[in-house]
Amino acid sequence: MLPPDIKATGALLVAVLAVVLVACSTPPTVVSKNAAPASSSASTRELQFKTPGGWSSETPSSSMRVAQYQLPAADGDAESASLVVYYFGAGQGGSVQANLDRWTGQIQQPNGGSSKDKAKTESLTVNGMNVTLLDVSGTYAGGDMGGGAGQSKPNFRMRAGVIESPKGGYFIKLVGPEKTVGKWDDSFMEFIKSAEFKG
Repeated sequence: MLPPDIKATGALLVAVLAVVLVACSTPPTVVSKNAAPASSSASTRELQFKTPGGWSSETPSSSMRVAQYQLPAADGDAESASLVVYYFGAGQGGSVQANLDRWTGQIQQPNGGSSKDKAKTESLTVNGMNVTLLDVSGTYAGGDMGGGAGQSKPNFRMRAGVIESPKGGYFIKLVGPEKTVGKWDDSFMEFIKSAEFKG
């Protein structure tokens, strides 16, 4: 029979060994490189919008999309418009100018001219956040934010923008037939101006 001191030490050793084995078998916590630091006050807050009447909310088709809408076609247009809100994480998604340039490059002019000459930009402040908007029409030959190629669609219009939130850039892209996008101009601006960073 073992003395009581050795029994207690042995029991303690078994308990410590069990804890070490459990700790080693637990998978590590993976932190996304896109996630804001947990200590940041912005980490639990999100950019939120009010959805205008008449828009149909859709389930986002990828994890990069935080919201996705279908805007019904105007009379005479065969196709509806699509609006997508993208968020890639703090410091991700490129600069405001890089996005404006890329989006402008997705619209071609019928006469072969530069879409940069036709594009209109606007800067405003919404609830303390800088917002830069783009408006350009022509033949849409772009894809999604992932760079996927699209088919050529003449007489299209793009309204796009970047909202610079405390958590990083949110990217908004509305594309559709010119007449349909024009029908939703006021609603688009309502949507942009409703942006609030809260949570």
